[in-house]
Amino acid sequence: MANSKKLRLKDAALKRLLCVILVTLLGVSLLVVSLRTNTTPGLDEDLSENIDIQSFSDRLNLPKLNELSIRLEKQNQLPPRNKDLYPRLAKDHITIVLYVHNRPQYLRVVVNSLSKVVGISETLLIVSHDGYFEEMNKIVEGIRFCQVKQIFAPYSPHVFTDSFPGVSSDDCKEKDDAGKKHCVGNPDQYGNHRSPKIVSLKHHWWWMMNTVWDGLKETREHDGHILFIEEDHFIYPNAYRNLQLLVSLKPIKCPDCYAANLAPCDVNARGEGWDSLVAERMGNIGYAFNRTVWRKIHRKAKEFCFFDDYNWDITMWATVYPSFGRPVYTLRGSRTSAVHFGKCGLHQGQGQSNACIDSGSVNIQVDDIDKAANIRTEWGVHVYHDQAGYKAGFKGWGGWGDRRDRQLCLNFAEMYHSYNTSSAVMS
Repeated sequence: MANSKKLRLKDAALKRLLCVILVTLLGVSLLVVSLRTNTTPGLDEDLSENIDIQSFSDRLNLPKLNELSIRLEKQNQLPPRNKDLYPRLAKDHITIVLYVHNRPQYLRVVVNSLSKVVGISETLLIVSHDGYFEEMNKIVEGIRFCQVKQIFAPYSPHVFTDSFPGVSSDDCKEKDDAGKKHCVGNPDQYGNHRSPKIVSLKHHWWWMMNTVWDGLKETREHDGHILFIEEDHFIYPNAYRNLQLLVSLKPIKCPDCYAANLAPCDVNARGEGWDSLVAERMGNIGYAFNRTVWRKIHRKAKEFCFFDDYNWDITMWATVYPSFGRPVYTLRGSRTSAVHFGKCGLHQGQGQSNACIDSGSVNIQVDDIDKAANIRTEWGVHVYHDQAGYKAGFKGWGGWGDRRDRQLCLNFAEMYHSYNTSSAVMS
C-alpha cells in the first residue's frame, strides 16, 4: 500500500512537471510569434510563404529568378515594422516612398532628417532598394520613428551577376557590332550598347511605381497622395505639414496641377520667399501625386518604355508629360522644404573615399521658419509659363536601346494587371 501511494505521488508530480513544461513552451512560442511580427528577418533566415514566386515570374515572361531574387520577393510580402510602436496610421496620412541604391553615407543623412520631420510618426515609410546591400539594409532596420516597410527590386541588374538584366557573357559591349562580334544586344541611337548599372535607374523607378501603386497590399487601395524622395534628398522638419497643406489647397488654388512638390524644379534653387504659392513644371525632388495621376502615367507605358533615355525623370519630361495634351504643373511653396545634396550620380560615391558629400558629411542650414509649416491658405498662386528644361522633341541621352530592357519595362507595367500591354507592342 505504501508503494502504491508513492507511485501515485510520483505520477502526480510528473503530471505537474509536464504541465509546467507545456505552459513554458506555449509562452515561448507566443513570444517568438510576437517578435516576428515586429522584426524583419535577414536573408539567411527561412522565409517560407504560400506564394509561388517563380510561377508568377514565368507567367509574366519575366527573367528567371535566382535564389536571391526569390528571397527578396518574399521579403517584399512582409508587413511593416514598428506597428507595435505606431499601431495606427493617421486617417489623412501621406505615404512616403524613399528609393535608394547603395550610398550609405547619403542614406544616413536622409534618415536623420526624416527623424526630425513633424508628423512623421503618423505615416508609413516605404524604402525601395535597387539591389540588396547589407549596410543599407541595416540603416533602414534601425528606423524607429514610424512604421517602415522595405521592398527590394527582385529584377535589379545588381541581383543578377551572370544573366540579364545583369551582364551576360555574350552581351555586346560599348560600340560592338553585333553581326561581327556574334554578341547579343541592340545599340541605342548613338551606337552604344546597354550598361546594366545605368539602365537600373529607370528599371528601379518603374518597378517601384508599379509595385507601390498596384502591388503592395499596404498601398494598392490608397487613393491619396504618395510622396517620393531619393537617398540624396535632405527633408526639412516642416516638409510633411507643408505637403499636407499643398495637397488640401491644390484642388482649390490650382485645379490644373497634377502634383505637389517640396522643392523647386531647379535643384540649385531654394525658393523665392514670396507670400504666394508657386505653380511650375514638376520637379524630381519630393514630388507627390495621387492614383488618378498614376493611372494616366501607367497608360503611357509604351511611351515610357520606348524612349531612348536611361533617366526616368527626363523620360517623363520629354515624352510622357507632353503626351497628356496640356501642361503638367505642380504646386509648391515659395520656400523649399527639401534639398538635393548629392554631388554625384545615383550609382557613384559608394566607397568611403568617394563619398561625394564633403568627406561623407553634409551641413544644411535649417532656420526656425523651416521647422513648422510656413504655407498660408490665403496665398494666391504665381504660375511659371514656358520654363526651360527637357520638353517634347528632345531625343534623349541614350542608354535605353536594348529590346530586352524595353520588354522588361513593359512587363513591369502588366505585373499586377490581367491584361497584356506588351504582346501587341513587341510583336
